[in-house]
Amino acid sequence: MRETFVATTTALLDEDPRTAVVLADISADALAPAMRRHPDRVLNVGIREQLMTGVAGGLALTGLRPFVHSYAPFVIDRTYEQIKLDLGHQDAGAVLVSIGGSYDGSNVGYTHHSPGDVALLDTLDGWTVHVPGHPDEVPPLLRAAARTDDRVYVRLSAQQNQRAYGTGTRLQVLRRGWAGAPVVLAVGPMLDPVLDAVAGMDVTVGYTATPRPFDADGLRALVNRDVIVVEPYLSGTSSRPVAEALADVPHRALHLGVGRTEVRHYGSIADHARTHGLDPAGLRRSIGAFLDGR
Repeated sequence: MRETFVATTTALLDEDPRTAVVLADISADALAPAMRRHPDRVLNVGIREQLMTGVAGGLALTGLRPFVHSYAPFVIDRTYEQIKLDLGHQDAGAVLVSIGGSYDGSNVGYTHHSPGDVALLDTLDGWTVHVPGHPDEVPPLLRAAARTDDRVYVRLSAQQNQRAYGTGTRLQVLRRGWAGAPVVLAVGPMLDPVLDAVAGMDVTVGYTATPRPFDADGLRALVNRDVIVVEPYLSGTSSRPVAEALADVPHRALHLGVGRTEVRHYGSIADHARTHGLDPAGLRRSIGAFLDGR
């Protein structure tokens, strides 16, 4: 996904004089050719992430469309105040593009982990959040974001599904159970683990690469009683929009994602997924126990 981001933004810089990119050293080497061609629109501010976001806000106010890129904890957690003030408060738009996700930097320590990034943005108004599940889903999301002046977050990951699906804002139904079957909604790269986990279960499986704005109508059309949301970030991040969507629908909800307990034994991505119960076996245990409890 990171390589696809570099290729797409490089093309946008060549095609659209409105496009700008602001970096804080991360991916600067990959974007060096674009920087040589467009030194006025590809800016590397060094390891100053707060400045990176402030510069993007200023560029947006001049009419440019800035893409801001770094690891998720550096582009969201560290710069939250600048996102809130230099973008939101100023009514300035930008496209924040992260890598690393919750624990893609599994073996480099907690400084590079950000399971709470989407939850942080949920405290602010007007953000669109894309969580692609495959590299082929990335270019259309970036190009669509380039055509607007909205505030957009694109969360890239080293984890990916085996194939790409559509990138519209509506929930996609990839597998239907019996009428009234429990609904399992997978976000981005959680789809393949979910499909493996529910093999043989009579459930409906939905997918989205755009969890914000949340497709409330799409969920309401699917849910009869039980809904299970599986997200690649902090567990329960989507509990509020799900509850609001189903406010007048009697239902039970289970939210699965990254746990709040800090994992201090760093290993592989697979190790972290297993620890948080986000591997197929862990998901099957949690989903099975929830459905057996009916």
